[in-house]
Amino acid sequence: MTVTDQYLKNNEEYAAGFTGPLPLPPSKHVAVLACMDARLDVYRILGLQEGEAHVIRNAGGVVTDDEIRSLAISQRLLGTTEIILIHHTDCGMLTFTDDDFKKSIQDEVGIKPAWSAEAFPDLDEDVRQSLRRIQASPFVTATTSLRGFVFDVATGKLAEVKID
Repeated sequence: MTVTDQYLKNNEEYAAGFTGPLPLPPSKHVAVLACMDARLDVYRILGLQEGEAHVIRNAGGVVTDDEIRSLAISQRLLGTTEIILIHHTDCGMLTFTDDDFKKSIQDEVGIKPAWSAEAFPDLDEDVRQSLRRIQASPFVTATTSLRGFVFDVATGKLAEVKID
């Protein structure tokens, strides 16, 4: 049995207690952008329930063009107004550089990726950069609250990172 097979079995249990469809727009009008790290359970960290927020995840929780696309759709079509960013301690994105990563891929497959991995050496500074990217975007303009945090994987606590 594969892990996917086990997850499908788990889904049978989930579906048996499923209460039906929720409205499409998130009820709390919140979008969360977080790292994809398996140690971050965004729903438990924030106390979210299904249907309350859009949760967008990627390597590092960084703001790239694709996250701007998702946030623009979230705001413009589905009414979100608050954005929460979550990075975390002990992040894998702190362990390499974009240039080295791209070179290793190019050495292996013969093609250098056109995209940037967006690795970073400083958690707080990358949260600030991500906040600034959202502030600077002409596509994400309905924001009433934009806040960034670092989640401590050792304590479970969030620490807010301010731009200034």
